[in-house]
Amino acid sequence: MNVNWVTIGLLALSNLVMLYAWYGHLRSMSSAPVWAVILVSWLIALGEYCLMVPANRIGAKTMSLEQLKIVQEAVALIVFVPFSVVVMKESVSWNYVAAAACIFGAVYFIFKGPFN
Repeated sequence: MNVNWVTIGLLALSNLVMLYAWYGHLRSMSSAPVWAVILVSWLIALGEYCLMVPANRIGAKTMSLEQLKIVQEAVALIVFVPFSVVVMKESVSWNYVAAAACIFGAVYFIFKGPFN
């Protein structure tokens, strides 16, 4: 399997886990005390690190640090939009599309742009 696809898959999973740590508690733990939410979020973040660290180590074999970071941002957006719609019940507005265009433009320029 291609190393870049393994990296992207691990980044997607880690982003999904971290989105829940950051935002999921707003729906599922809204009445819990903040100290409990912090503790649960830290425990969730531990799982996220178990995915993110290997993703970065694997990705660093074939991508530059800059490429790896831009890919992570693109993956974060791809994971965030469905999470915000399905889990958080938010609607997608035109600025999501504009932000996505900017981030995917960054992916293009970091991998194929004239400055490489």
